[in-house]
Amino acid sequence: MQMKASDLLVKALENEQVEYIFGIPGEENLDLLDSLKDSSIRLIVTRHEQAAGFMAATYGRLTGKAGVCLSTLGPGATNLVTAAAYANLGAMPMVLLTGQKPVKTSKQGQFQIVDVVDMMQPLTKFTKEIDSGDLVPSSVREAFRRAQEERPGAAHLEFAEDIAQEDSAEPVITASYARRPLAEDKALRRAVELISQARRPLLLVGAAANRSLNCKMLRRFVELTGIPFVTTQMGKGVIDEDAPGFLGNAALSADDFVHCALDAADVIINVGHDVVEKPPFFMQAGGRTVIHVNFTSAQVDPVYFPQVEVLGDIANTMWQLGERLSEGGPWDFSYFMQVRRQMEAHITSRNQDDRFPILPERLVADVRTVMPDDGIVALDNGIYKIWFARNFKARQPNTVLLDNALASMGAGLPSAMAACLVSPQRRVLAVCGDGGYLMNAQELETAVRLKLNLVVAVLNDGAYGMIKWKQSHMGFEPFGLDFGNPDFVMHAESYGASGHRIAKAADFVPTLRNCFDQGGVHVVDVPVDYADNDRVLNEEIRDLSRKLACGGERS
Repeated sequence: MQMKASDLLVKALENEQVEYIFGIPGEENLDLLDSLKDSSIRLIVTRHEQAAGFMAATYGRLTGKAGVCLSTLGPGATNLVTAAAYANLGAMPMVLLTGQKPVKTSKQGQFQIVDVVDMMQPLTKFTKEIDSGDLVPSSVREAFRRAQEERPGAAHLEFAEDIAQEDSAEPVITASYARRPLAEDKALRRAVELISQARRPLLLVGAAANRSLNCKMLRRFVELTGIPFVTTQMGKGVIDEDAPGFLGNAALSADDFVHCALDAADVIINVGHDVVEKPPFFMQAGGRTVIHVNFTSAQVDPVYFPQVEVLGDIANTMWQLGERLSEGGPWDFSYFMQVRRQMEAHITSRNQDDRFPILPERLVADVRTVMPDDGIVALDNGIYKIWFARNFKARQPNTVLLDNALASMGAGLPSAMAACLVSPQRRVLAVCGDGGYLMNAQELETAVRLKLNLVVAVLNDGAYGMIKWKQSHMGFEPFGLDFGNPDFVMHAESYGASGHRIAKAADFVPTLRNCFDQGGVHVVDVPVDYADNDRVLNEEIRDLSRKLACGGERS
């Protein structure tokens, strides 16, 4: 049956079960816009293409299905570059659609023309210009296949306006039935042998472990074996961090309690290691044994060269390892439990501190008090991310949305908005620094227009706090990192949201609860004090962990 190529593209997107397209259309997208008008896909118009990309990437992160974003050519497409990198580095499935001037005939020369396909090459897993209406079905299917298969990421399609107007009778292509390969039995047996003979085996949960089936099997593995575990930042919540074997999150690069446990382990079961994250530990020749469990083989670098690799579907691998190790081994977890006690004592030591502006430790504890186990906290990028990674115990997967890959500012608010769309019945809190928040604060209008139930906590210190901390720690004089802010209450109200300001530490919890009870979009201005960052993160924790490590040497 003949149809216009733009109609065929929409049919192909519906065939991929696309629910939303986030973006800003231009004149080169008008045929596609007309085709979307009567489709099952909801177009969500944002106020900046970057925010549309962040929303699409977060949709992919939460669902496992590629989120879709749309832009016109030229400046619209270039505004998607950061979001493409965000999705690709963060392993979030996303498909970017960009328009283009007619490619077969052109009367406008090079006006607004950049080579978008070439621009997207280093930032995506797949990029293609659709140069014929008949190629729409195969191009769409391949883009979604590449975006969603391990390792997930971004795929890009360019759809020019003259191609959109062509006719085609090609049918859409449905996804093939596929199963991931399973780990080879000899590799499993070798891993079991090493773990069962270890004295202090330790499980490390990384970014690639954060997939739905993996979470279930990793939790079962811990229940069957009792082996303690630590997580990377993007592995948070894969296993319940209130579990008795949780030893912490690798939020700092070194000299934290979690590193005491990693240093003391003689076998590390490293599940879902992703090189985009800072290495949670540094290997040394002749040291501990590392077992790499992942969909794909290890990328060897100066600090990571595992001795055993168990390659294949992670969920199946962890199920098999758990069954084979359920009887345990000659394991001694007493030192790990000492680490846990010290970690717990430290991360709770300032939970009730009444100083104001509020301390980050108190802030994190108060957020944990207000958020239910399935509530979603979407973090922008700043120094508070370290505090949430260390101190906030995630009870379920993808309930702490932080970016430890591209680590882009400006993603917190759009990510939270996408979480509201995916899970409208759950509490969603965006936590943004004042610097990152204002990079996409215009999306408050989008959130209000969509009638989302969303609370945004803006941590107000009048500076780029993460870099200021680094500047101080590295011995530089303060310079170039302070700025002024608008009145965040009035700013929120100008968009039709509700604005609130915290006047003392004790106000924060009741204000958050009141916002969630009321529903709608709320912005909470939270003055925060980072003055103790350097002393606590670079001195206090280091000194405590080094004392603890004295009794933790491997034997």
